[in-house]
Amino acid sequence: MEINKEISDKVIIALDFPTSAMALDLVDELGDLGSFYKVGLELFLNSGGQIIEALKHKNKKIFLDLKFHDIPNTVSAAVRWASQLDVDIVNVHALGGLKMMEEAKRSFNSNSQQKLIAVTILTSMSDNDLQKIGFNEAPFQMVKHLANLAHQANLDGVVCSAHEASTIKKSFGDDFVTVCPGIRPLWAVAGDQNRIMTPKEAIKSGVDHMVIGRPITGSKVPKEALKTIFTEIREGLGND
Repeated sequence: MEINKEISDKVIIALDFPTSAMALDLVDELGDLGSFYKVGLELFLNSGGQIIEALKHKNKKIFLDLKFHDIPNTVSAAVRWASQLDVDIVNVHALGGLKMMEEAKRSFNSNSQQKLIAVTILTSMSDNDLQKIGFNEAPFQMVKHLANLAHQANLDGVVCSAHEASTIKKSFGDDFVTVCPGIRPLWAVAGDQNRIMTPKEAIKSGVDHMVIGRPITGSKVPKEALKTIFTEIREGLGND
């Protein structure tokens, strides 16, 4: 199955593994089919950060998903350090506020290809979850509000659910990147995700990158799972 770069880069494969050996086994198994990978807290810490260099050695794109959220000075220093790793996407948490995001952007020593984006509301969170921590707005409204702050801070985009992607594109322009977890093919279980969408639906909604983990990493045949997802994306792009 021949996949062009436009389609393969749409899928960021979540390497949610406890060891770098397990993660790299999957990367090797997927080979050229997998071009873009997410490194989160668990894998980054367990590998002592060395997973980044290992993926770069294999010429893979990297989304460093550490969700920096602290006082502006601390996040500014963290983002400066993260940008020097020469990964493709780094994120902060928008709930840290406008000043924190502005400071992060100022310290982000990126090249022209690197993106600094902000997490809005986790796709695992429902209306009820937000109410329990004191937010009265629905997730959709919260996401749009936080995306607006990220846009004001001159960040490159946001992490949101695919359900909010089209509204964010209309509000902030096509260049404002949407990175969306909670993408589940029709044949996959939802797991702990609430605001989910299929790859085909996500592409039609304006999603730039979809973060997909367990439907691929938990599959008995990860390559075939990824190929099926690519087929759904192609259909969403109107290339079926």
